[in-house]
Amino acid sequence: MQVHDVDLRLLRIFVAIVESGGLSAAESRLNIGRSTISSHLSDLEVRLGIKLCKRGRGGFELTEPGRVTYQASLELLQQCEAFATTVASSKNELSGRVTIAVIDTMASDPRCGIANAIASLKKQSDNIQFDINVCEAKEVETSVINGRSLVGLGVSRHHLRGLEYIPLYDEKNYLYCAKGHPLFDCKVSQVNKFLNSAEVVSSNYMRDKEVRNDGLNYMNSAIAYHDEGIAHLILSGAFIGYLPEHYASYWVDKGLFKAISPQKYAYTIPVSLITAKNNSASPLANAIINELKNSHAV
Repeated sequence: MQVHDVDLRLLRIFVAIVESGGLSAAESRLNIGRSTISSHLSDLEVRLGIKLCKRGRGGFELTEPGRVTYQASLELLQQCEAFATTVASSKNELSGRVTIAVIDTMASDPRCGIANAIASLKKQSDNIQFDINVCEAKEVETSVINGRSLVGLGVSRHHLRGLEYIPLYDEKNYLYCAKGHPLFDCKVSQVNKFLNSAEVVSSNYMRDKEVRNDGLNYMNSAIAYHDEGIAHLILSGAFIGYLPEHYASYWVDKGLFKAISPQKYAYTIPVSLITAKNNSASPLANAIINELKNSHAV
């Protein structure tokens, strides 16, 4: 089949659906409604003449042709981006799509220089499209190593082969409780008593038992994959959990959050600029990497 612009748009939508884990989950990423996404997916299936996925009450699941199409779509879209970048570099100008994968809540950290890097790069060229995907820490690395993102900003304890990690700054995390939780107003002498029964939010943000080894109760029914989810659970007054200091300060300043024994229950982790080691041939990748380094004074 001949590939036209409309096909590339449908393939990008299909890739977003797969990476989001379903049509509903792709709404915020694509900024279009579920019914429109479903219509685009159906159009692509008709165009290709295959069933790409199963969707319904049983959830979202790729068919075998769908898995093949997804991998082929990634390769095709990456080749399109590489073509645009190569042509632009031959004219000594920056052009193409800057894809950045980041962990959530970074915008609330005054040390984060993403906005400054984007502003600087935008001044250099009007032919750059920016695509920022907010995702889990592991997904940041996966997105960069698979070529879906030029760069990533996130945290990692176990570095992956093929990726380079450039430390930008250290993020401080504390253990928080909310107003209404027994620990919020308890006396210092009673903290350990209430901690023994307090339920802690488990998170994929960091491996709680592996990294913290703090002896707290992680055997509960609360789990979150982003800081905002952790915040919702803490705000309920039923759970305690770790959050970055810069993010939790919003509720701390309002008198709704309190750090629990901050001298003991805290950890620091470096926020890193994550790049693929084979990006050296891409002028656009080099440009965003340099801008991010400069905005963080690395």
